[in-house]
Amino acid sequence: MMNWTDMRSSLLQRIGALGKVAPGPVAAYAKASAAGAESGHLDEKTRQLISLAVAVTTRCDGCISVHAKEAVAAGATQQEIGEALGVAMSMNLGAALVYSSRAMEAATEFGARSTG
Repeated sequence: MMNWTDMRSSLLQRIGALGKVAPGPVAAYAKASAAGAESGHLDEKTRQLISLAVAVTTRCDGCISVHAKEAVAAGATQQEIGEALGVAMSMNLGAALVYSSRAMEAATEFGARSTG
């Protein structure tokens, strides 16, 4: 089992070190990350639940460590997190379904025939 607290701490230290040698890209990330909150249309908990679901779909452990903590800090319950993760699961299944139809189309174009 992963120690998410240590993972998050280590990640933030590495990002800090990266910011010293590549300040422009790290600052650009920070600016883009904050831009989503500027309109105020979504509350912080909702933004963090979305971020956590996206972290799962992009398979980013570092993102999970950051956004799980932030979601909890914003008041997200286990049930709310579970629902957001359910959306992430269905999105991955949906993407697999869409790409499966594309793969079948490609195979058909290349001559795959039905046996039935």
